[in-house]
Amino acid sequence: MAAKDVAPAVTLGNGHGGGMVPVVTPPPPSNGHRRAIMAPAVTLSSGHRMPAVGLGVWRMEDTAVRGLIHAAIRNGYRHFDCAAKYQNEAEVGDALAEAFQTGLVKREDLFITTKLWNSDHGHVTEACKDSLKKLKLDYLDLYLVHFPVATRHTEIGSLASVIGEDGVLDIDTTVSLEATWHAMEDLVNMGLVRSIGISNYGVFLARDCLAYAKIKPAVNQIEMHLRVKNPDRNRSRNRAGFFSCHCQKHGMCVTAHTPLGGSTANAKLFGSLSCLDDPVIKELAEKYGKTPAQLVLRWGLQKNTVVIPKTSKVERLQENLELFDFDISDEDMQEIKAIDRNHRSNQPAKFWGIDVYS
Repeated sequence: MAAKDVAPAVTLGNGHGGGMVPVVTPPPPSNGHRRAIMAPAVTLSSGHRMPAVGLGVWRMEDTAVRGLIHAAIRNGYRHFDCAAKYQNEAEVGDALAEAFQTGLVKREDLFITTKLWNSDHGHVTEACKDSLKKLKLDYLDLYLVHFPVATRHTEIGSLASVIGEDGVLDIDTTVSLEATWHAMEDLVNMGLVRSIGISNYGVFLARDCLAYAKIKPAVNQIEMHLRVKNPDRNRSRNRAGFFSCHCQKHGMCVTAHTPLGGSTANAKLFGSLSCLDDPVIKELAEKYGKTPAQLVLRWGLQKNTVVIPKTSKVERLQENLELFDFDISDEDMQEIKAIDRNHRSNQPAKFWGIDVYS
C-alpha cells in the first residue's frame, strides 16, 4: 500500500508552496490489533511523492537492521533514509530484498533515500551504483549530496574522511559543487535516480545550486528541531525558520534530520542537550496526551518539514507515527518558538577540525 491522501483531519503543507495534503489516522480494526499508520506524502518538484515521516537508519546496529526495517514496514513506514556513510546499506538492502520477496511490501510503495559521501564527489556515478548494488535496488527515489564539501578520494566504498597533517579535513579543491551537481543530474537522465537533492547546505550554497542547476534540487535535508530551527547562523532571533521557508519558496522540500535533537546518542557523541528534556515540551506533551517525542515531531510537520526520526527500539516505531490525530495550537507553537537556542546537536567539526556550516 503506497502512502496516499485520505479524508482530512489535519493538514500538512506540501513543502514547496503547493496544495495541502489531507491527513487522518484510521480507526483501529475491530479485532483490537493496531492498524498500520500510513504517513501522508508530499509532492516534490520532480513530481514524485515522498512520505512525510520516514525512518532514519544512522547508527542502526547491523544485527538489528532486518528486524527494525521489517517492523517499520508492518507499522506503516514507507520512507527510509540511508547514506553510504552509515555503512549499513548492505544490511538495509538484505532486509528490503526479503521484504519484497515475501510480499511484505512492493518496491514501488517504498521511498528510499541514500547519500553521496564527501570523498566521492568526483565519482558520483560509481558511488551511486555502489549504493544501488548494496541496497539491491534498480533505482533510488532520492539521492542527496551529503555535505557541501569534496574531500580527498580514496576508493569507492571506503568512505574515508582523510585528515591532513594540520589536523583539518583534507578538502579536494579540484572538484566544485557545481560539477558534483551536474553529475547528480546525469543520474536522473540515466534512470538511476528519480529525484536529487542536497543536504546540510546553508542559504547561500543552496541559492548557488538553484542558479546553476538544470534539474533543481527537490530536497534540502538539514538539521532542524526545537533548539535549532534555522541553520543560518547569522539570522536574528525574530527570523526563526527563515531558511526553511526560503527553501520551500524556491521549490525545495525541507527534510528535518535529527528532528528529536539527537537525544541520548548525540548527547554522548557531541555533548548536546536533548530538547525532549525541556520542561516546556514535557508540560505541553502532557497537555496533548502525547510523549515529548511525538510533540516535537508534530511541531516539525506543522512547520511543513518532512521528519525522519531514528530509533533502535521496535516499540518506538509506531509511537513516532502517531502524529496525525492532534494539532498543536498557534499559541503553543509560539511558546515552543522560545525554546530555540541556535544549538546544533550534530557537529562534525569535532572530528574534521573545520566547521562546514560556517
